[in-house]
Amino acid sequence: MKTVADARDTNTPVESSPLSQVARFEGRNRLPVTVVLAVLFSLFGALYIWVGPQMIDAGFSEMLDAMPAVVNELFGFESLASIEGLLASEFYTLGWIVGLGGYLAYTAAGTVAGDLGEGRMDTLLAAPVARRSVLGGKFLALLVPIVVLNVVVPAVLSVMALAAGQSLSIVDLAVVHALSVPYLLFWSAFGLLVGIVVRRGRMAGRLALGVVFLGWLGESVIATTDLAWVGAISPMRYFDPQGVLIHGTYDIAGATLLLIGTAVLLAIGQRWFRSHDL
Repeated sequence: MKTVADARDTNTPVESSPLSQVARFEGRNRLPVTVVLAVLFSLFGALYIWVGPQMIDAGFSEMLDAMPAVVNELFGFESLASIEGLLASEFYTLGWIVGLGGYLAYTAAGTVAGDLGEGRMDTLLAAPVARRSVLGGKFLALLVPIVVLNVVVPAVLSVMALAAGQSLSIVDLAVVHALSVPYLLFWSAFGLLVGIVVRRGRMAGRLALGVVFLGWLGESVIATTDLAWVGAISPMRYFDPQGVLIHGTYDIAGATLLLIGTAVLLAIGQRWFRSHDL
């Protein structure tokens, strides 16, 4: 029997595992959309840095006192007196928490449910490929947009801030994007689970996207009431761009909880996928 080392010595190609094959195939399919998203998010963030000084000079921070508390919670308005405050508000609230989280949940649910509903999953599993490898590969492929956006966007923002003469902490910016990874992984795993259970592409995607939106809306509304403790069930509670960029506080415990939640969702999804007929 040839070992990996023997294959390398004889220039014999070593076959990759089904998990990596599925991950590479799905990952390549996600590259075009990922490039588009990277450009759009970079332009969106760069716009905030470009017009930020004018917004600060115009006294937008005074608007916070006149806004209802629920509006401040919804859009993350905590401080509009600095570039960090501006980015932490609409850009990271609408862009990362709602926008990117919703996209990953939607596309994860759609890709699994679509394959199940249209029979492509039957064709794939007709080959000697374990179900756990298929689901694991699809999950790993979602790292393509997660990694690319969390590398490209902060790099662009840092360069734009430097060009505009703005004092934007590169360390805090890097921490925000590092802490966003567990949050985005959670919604990716949630989307896969929805796709496995629902098995109808568009319906699964819309349901997953709706849960992300309702999670953001519900947590923001509840946070302004005496029932704020109920918001602990929302993943949004554990990713706080405002805390990092404005106050310099890092919620490592929250990121850990999101990673645990991701593992639980993946375990449930794998079990459901193995125990139910296609």
